[in-house]
Amino acid sequence: MFNNIPPITRNIIIINVIVFIVTSLMGNQVIEYLAGFYPFSPYFHSWQVITHMFMHGSIMHILFNMMTLFSFGPILEQTLGEKKYLILYFLSGLGAFFLFNLWNFVEAQQLSSELQQLGFNVDAYMSGASVQFAGNADAVLKQRDLLESLKAIVATPMVGASGAIFGVVAAFATLYPDSKIGIMFIPVPIKVKYLLPIIVVISIYLGVSGNGGGIAHLAHVGGALVGWLLARIWKKHLYRFN
Repeated sequence: MFNNIPPITRNIIIINVIVFIVTSLMGNQVIEYLAGFYPFSPYFHSWQVITHMFMHGSIMHILFNMMTLFSFGPILEQTLGEKKYLILYFLSGLGAFFLFNLWNFVEAQQLSSELQQLGFNVDAYMSGASVQFAGNADAVLKQRDLLESLKAIVATPMVGASGAIFGVVAAFATLYPDSKIGIMFIPVPIKVKYLLPIIVVISIYLGVSGNGGGIAHLAHVGGALVGWLLARIWKKHLYRFN
């Protein structure tokens, strides 16, 4: 059965599984090199914009992502061809990284501005210097809280193929809008052209509100946006679509 999966989808799944096994055996040290850190973080390396797409935090994480790719990827690969499908996958992953970190940048700038107003030297902290709090006890307490939020942006990596896979799902919904899929807790199949906007709106809310539970919801939105745009561009050139 696995050999019947188109080659690009099959190889992406294989690479993800191999990377998951290897990184699990090597321990947390490898995360510093392969996960996708905030671009202005001291932990960031240029290759992470690609390598983060092949890292996962748990068995359930990789299982869900690979099952989703297995469900939607083969049809798109056959429809678009290997080259366009590969472009779609990686550009969606890059779009996910970009949008997620664009929002991180907005939040980091706001936090940095508040810290600087309280007399905290953010530039020195970002360069690795020791922390020097300023002001009275209330000011120091507020600086600590703001600094914890800034640390979360700088030191928390983004991992997973979810952004790229959301691009695949969005492209599928664009090319096959009337296809119906079954979703857990929904008793009847629902057309993807209705389901995708609902998921995107929920992801935007969770990402902006900060209630995402440690999930990079805006990365999903970035991947979906790229997938939708590419599918819209390519759709008019595919003879099977009017």
